[in-house]
Amino acid sequence: MREAIASFVHDGDTVCLEGFTHLIPTAAGHEIIRQGRRGLTVVRMTADIVVDQMIAAGCVSRLVSSFVGNSSAGSLGELRRRVETGKPAPLVFEEYSHYGMICRYIAGSQRLPFYPLRSYGGSDLPSVNSDLRKVTSPYPGPDGKPEQIYVVPPVNPDVTIIHAQRADRRGNTQIWGLTGIQAEAVYAADKAIVVVEEIVDDEVIRSDPNRTLVPAHAVDAVVVCPRGAHPSFAQGYYDRDNAFYRAWSQISKDPQRLQEWLDEWVRGTADHAEYVDRLGDEFWAGLAVGEALSEPVNYGRRL
Repeated sequence: MREAIASFVHDGDTVCLEGFTHLIPTAAGHEIIRQGRRGLTVVRMTADIVVDQMIAAGCVSRLVSSFVGNSSAGSLGELRRRVETGKPAPLVFEEYSHYGMICRYIAGSQRLPFYPLRSYGGSDLPSVNSDLRKVTSPYPGPDGKPEQIYVVPPVNPDVTIIHAQRADRRGNTQIWGLTGIQAEAVYAADKAIVVVEEIVDDEVIRSDPNRTLVPAHAVDAVVVCPRGAHPSFAQGYYDRDNAFYRAWSQISKDPQRLQEWLDEWVRGTADHAEYVDRLGDEFWAGLAVGEALSEPVNYGRRL
């Protein structure tokens, strides 16, 4: 992780961190904090705890998102302070809808100049985001007349970081459970870091090709980091740490307590392995999950 972040994340970069509900690249965000990156634009469709932590650590000057919050468990104290008071430093916040962000990733991955969508009709988001613009469609609208339609610009990060269950050594990456916009986010970026729970043999990946969401040719670095999505979960590996989500609202509400938490758990740890060890075996046993095996499929082969 240390090598990947040092190689591909630089001050002033636009960094995408994607993963929806599970497989959130928390450990990567922590390593960005350890390395003291500054002036980052962070793009994350659902900005949550890891973004709050990166903002509090002084890494982020601009946030591009469609949702900010502590995932049904409360608020993000540092993000709120920055937006509402500008203290201790202002945060530029660009707001989109979820679908607007998806369209930006699709446009970025396909190198399109913009992407059209209808869902901003009647919304007040264009009043707070000047990049939500209208163009005249080259085709007639439903009533046969020229139509004005909203468009969003592409997003092309300097680097996209995602977390996944497994990959081979080439970077062929497999995800199951909730699959968000990770593949498009990777293709939209100049560079891509994939963080995985485990590396598996090529034969494992080849035996189940439909689970490969991100192919090797789109990946620049593979990082093995077990439990690197905590406090979110990795489907089939460990559960969501709901107690941490509930606690974070109180931690982040108090700026001093938040900095003390970062000092102890991020800046005060050498890497994510030390973070995991500090939590202890009993803690991880409480997040263990049982088996829910998928039915095998027969892909067939030539005789």
